[in-house]
Amino acid sequence: MKKLTAEQIQMNWETLMDVINKHISEDRQENLLKFYDDFKDRMMFAPASGKAAFHNAMPGGYVEHILHIVSHSLEIKQLWEKNGAEINFTDEELVFAALHHDLGKVGDLEHDYYIPQDSDWHRKNQGSIYKHNPQLQYMKVPDRGLWLLQHYGVKVTEKEYLGIKLTDGLYDDANKSYLMSYNPDFNLRSNMAYILHQADMMATHIEFDQWKRGEESGEVMNTKVPKTKDEQKQVDNLKNKFDELFN
Repeated sequence: MKKLTAEQIQMNWETLMDVINKHISEDRQENLLKFYDDFKDRMMFAPASGKAAFHNAMPGGYVEHILHIVSHSLEIKQLWEKNGAEINFTDEELVFAALHHDLGKVGDLEHDYYIPQDSDWHRKNQGSIYKHNPQLQYMKVPDRGLWLLQHYGVKVTEKEYLGIKLTDGLYDDANKSYLMSYNPDFNLRSNMAYILHQADMMATHIEFDQWKRGEESGEVMNTKVPKTKDEQKQVDNLKNKFDELFN
């Protein structure tokens, strides 16, 4: 199974913070960074899914998946624009929605969304690495993410709201009324949700391909080791926490 090292988890988190500082404007950056600081330990180790054969079902898989969506969204937007599509949203709106389309997977204020699967049968026969936390109030992933953002006073534009809600496309039946309307007046007035959906599908399938290749070869993903003393100290502290939680 593909695994991330402690170094990768630390470096992915630093990259995520760089994305926020670069793309999110100051009027909501402070509240957003407060949220990320409060959820740091949980979010850093969160998986992106619960089953090995889905995508990034591993410690640190959530943040890596989010970084993929941000990168792919910006690349796909350029492709749409190059081919004549109307781009009536900002890069900040696109990145913000990409950052938070799966935010509900970090859980609520008290509980994780995913917890380790304690059933050997499910682990062996279904590849279930994690299971949903029964202590959580049931909510759709986008709804919980939007609730968390409003709880921290982070403003969301209309386009960001729809982008977050619709990233799963028609894989979520609740999105049909937005995406399958035959009344032109009800059509989406921005291409952002379509771009996010394409980015999510692209990242998910590539992550699955990487897992599959890793299963076949037995390889574990590697990364460069940070060079400075401060970076190495951060990694050592993280590795101790990583070992404590998962070994």
